[in-house]
Amino acid sequence: MRKKVTKAIFPVAGLGTRFLPATKAVPKEIMTLVDQPLIQYAIDEAREAGIKEFIFVTSRGKSALEDYFDNNPVLEQTLRKQGKTELLNILRRTNMESGAIAYIRQHKALGLGHAVWCARNLIANEPFAVILPDDVIAAEEPCLKQMVDAYAETGGSMVAAMEVPKEKASAYGVLDVDEDMGSLVSVKGMVEKPKAEEAPSNLAVIGRYILSPNVLRNLNKKEAGAGGEIQLTDAIAKEIGGENGVYGFRFRGKRFDCGSKAGFLQATVAFAMEREELRDELGEYLREMMAAEQAAQ
Repeated sequence: MRKKVTKAIFPVAGLGTRFLPATKAVPKEIMTLVDQPLIQYAIDEAREAGIKEFIFVTSRGKSALEDYFDNNPVLEQTLRKQGKTELLNILRRTNMESGAIAYIRQHKALGLGHAVWCARNLIANEPFAVILPDDVIAAEEPCLKQMVDAYAETGGSMVAAMEVPKEKASAYGVLDVDEDMGSLVSVKGMVEKPKAEEAPSNLAVIGRYILSPNVLRNLNKKEAGAGGEIQLTDAIAKEIGGENGVYGFRFRGKRFDCGSKAGFLQATVAFAMEREELRDELGEYLREMMAAEQAAQ
């Protein structure tokens, strides 16, 4: 019987330099879309997919991220006394049960593959998920849940994939497709950040993975790849042609790159427009702004 995916690694050691000066004091993962930090979207998605153990690969200066998941008895007591039940329920979603969360330090920034490798002792011989909080995915059914359901049929290793313009392929890991089966594709190769003219397809890997523990053994070799970093893509690619293989999964939903300022702003607007209490006022403002811009042209 195939083991269930119950552990997830969250690589959050990055410095967030594209968001300076804000990230001088606040970890990027705590920055908010509307009224919820990036990391909460990732945690909610993981919970919906059946994840029970949450492993954060952090670095120096991330203590605010750790504090976010701690209970705050004084704040909870105040909300309870004031009868603010709805806010109290929202606050409780940020709490983690004792033993459900672990923090591992990545002391050197050697790449995503190295960050995942840092959590190897907490994974043992089990399949596991990797979630990159920078990639926020709006979907009726959470992306990782879609993948877990598909993984139950395929096994092996699986990466979330989306189609991108060829000229943007150099920003992603790109799949070389063996067989296209619709939402699933079997993979015969993976190339990290290829030149546009050398990209084997327009299917790009984004920040959701379900991986065989063999990937961690591949990472033990600490082989440098693109950019001189230890690439997770390279370690996954070594599983191609193995017993269970590697699959790409075309998820249903819209991905926002919240590692960029433009993507973060787009996500903020999109998620705010989904909120009933914000939609009318924000929509009217956006219409007025566009009308003013058109009139000025």
